[in-house]
Amino acid sequence: MTQLINDTGFVADDWEDGFRDWEGVTSSSYGADAGYGLDVPNTVGAEQIKPYFNQAAVIRINFPSSADGRGFSIARHLRMLGYTGRIRAHGHVLADQYAMARRCGFDEVEISDELAQRQPEDQWQFRADWKAHDYQSRMRQKA
Repeated sequence: MTQLINDTGFVADDWEDGFRDWEGVTSSSYGADAGYGLDVPNTVGAEQIKPYFNQAAVIRINFPSSADGRGFSIARHLRMLGYTGRIRAHGHVLADQYAMARRCGFDEVEISDELAQRQPEDQWQFRADWKAHDYQSRMRQKA
């Protein structure tokens, strides 16, 4: 099982349509099929995902390790390319990384129940005010 997290804390997952594997989507033609969730490994570039913007309602980017930040770059690039759908970080994301995930363009984070037990909801909520506590806003205040 997994736990979904957004700015309000631990929430029920409202995405019920599942996720299609990246390899399966790229190796077959879904035609006009749209509105699906797309599972993307952190080795795929945002430019490769761009052709699926109109079909993918949710893009879930895998984080196999909290030390591997490629998923943050992918999310940021997807937003810069114009993707407006939901982007979900999935895997080993730490509460300390939540603010960065939100600033990069993620809407939500999905972690294992085991990780959620080690990092309970209050640790995630502590970082939910991600817009107010960044170095840029601190630097603007000094100017």
